[in-house]
Amino acid sequence: MSALKLFNILALPLALTPVSPLRAQVPSTSFSANVVGASSGSQPSYPDFADLVVDSPLIIDATVRSAARIKGVEAVGIAPDAARFYVEADVGTLVRAAGAIPARIGWLVDVPLDARGRPPSLKKQRVLAFARPVAGRPDQVQLVAKDAQRPWSPAAEALTRRIATEAASPDAPPILTGVKSAFYVPGTLPGEGETQIFLLTKNDRPAAISVLRRPGEQPRWSIALSEVIDENATAPARDTLLWYRLACFLPRTLPNAATTALDEADVVHAREDYAFVIQQLGACHSNAAGAISGDGAPA
Repeated sequence: MSALKLFNILALPLALTPVSPLRAQVPSTSFSANVVGASSGSQPSYPDFADLVVDSPLIIDATVRSAARIKGVEAVGIAPDAARFYVEADVGTLVRAAGAIPARIGWLVDVPLDARGRPPSLKKQRVLAFARPVAGRPDQVQLVAKDAQRPWSPAAEALTRRIATEAASPDAPPILTGVKSAFYVPGTLPGEGETQIFLLTKNDRPAAISVLRRPGEQPRWSIALSEVIDENATAPARDTLLWYRLACFLPRTLPNAATTALDEADVVHAREDYAFVIQQLGACHSNAAGAISGDGAPA
């Protein structure tokens, strides 16, 4: 690689900072177990891949042709347990793209070191690159996160394509930005009642959670994505885009601002029902505490 070409490459911005609010929870000095260098046979995580898919205008199935390690001042800002490489790869398939790209492209990537302080061998690896174009450089792309180069596997490709299809669907669930308000309506019998929780979304699309309690029955919750609360609505299945946007972006507790219209007794019911929903959704990531803070703002 010529000195001039390397200089031009290093002048590109390196997109290795977190993008989604959930990714902001992950320490910048550590890597996910699913990053490049990990076993391609490991089971891919829906939330990890969804984080990447929704942020990436380009998703590329490619095979690494060469990998040049970058050291010294050009590797400033790199984590102590990582090495930086300039990768050139042959494009196999475009999983997502707005148009054609060159058959060979390059990008910068930070990869974790092993226990002996050695980087993985990248040459000839088949990878999925989650990226964005670089203006004026059609042969270069920019990874959307530090772990946005993933080992290819049939399971990883299938999951990526499934999430990309869900996200591109006209009826894809809205992006959540917080909780607007909560209301509690008691029933006619002791222990009977319903809580409705209205969510804030991008582009002001409707979204509301309902929790119904009846004496002697398990609580039942559902979510409606229309102006009218559908009595036949159900809770989303795990590892779907709607589940992901709820489990990974709802605040862990009901914000105080959402209950200002309720009296003290109804606030207790609303908080209990909201906590029930969070518990039913389950953890987004094994190490995640939630992507939106208690006041509905990004954490």
